Amino acid sequence: MTEQRKTPYDLPDVTGLSIGILGGTGDQGKGLARRFALAGHRVTIGSRRAERAQAAADELAAGGELPVSGAENPVAASGSDVVIVAVPWDGHKATLESLRTELAGKVVVDCVNPLGFEKGKGAFALPVEEGSAAQQAAAVLPDSRVVAAFHHVSAKLLLDPEVDGMELDVLVLGDDREATDLVQALAGRIPGMRGVYGGRLHNAHQVEAFTANLISINRRYKAHAGLRVTDV
Repeated sequence: MTEQRKTPYDLPDVTGLSIGILGGTGDQGKGLARRFALAGHRVTIGSRRAERAQAAADELAAGGELPVSGAENPVAASGSDVVIVAVPWDGHKATLESLRTELAGKVVVDCVNPLGFEKGKGAFALPVEEGSAAQQAAAVLPDSRVVAAFHHVSAKLLLDPEVDGMELDVLVLGDDREATDLVQALAGRIPGMRGVYGGRLHNAHQVEAFTANLISINRRYKAHAGLRVTDV
């Protein structure tokens, strides 16, 4: 019941779901893998190379104490109930196009932020033809249930063994209510986190773009700031 009280709505039980993470060898993907494994989920880290994925999994598994394994992206995608996309923006579309069959019928959670970086000026949002990375994923994966979430979560805090809980809200966007409820519940599996519905998928652009503002905040104040939604 504790997890239910940390969410703004009555959400489904997601304790038995397995999670695949495409791009799981990067800090964001690896951090999410660690937190979901600590919550008891079976996690498969995906990469273009199985050996690289397994090396990342071995690093997280803590001598076999955590249920984390590594595999090539197609195996991670096909063998998981929910798949998180945490690949670099420049490989986003091609990666999803190559996994259209494996991702059919699955809840696909896109946390990719299309950002550029300019020396002396910092991060800025890049234009995306479809409107956002999440909308691009939905266009490429018409048979998947695409949800946007986990854009504003600090990779450093996710990976820090000294950080037990992360007091922040995860904005969850999508056009499928069952899918967004499921992802909200998954966010609540990480201590301190809460999943909050943030609108339809066509609202994902401003959520992705706001990551550039958070990067500026964190650089100025030497912090790892996230978001909290009040009065919900």
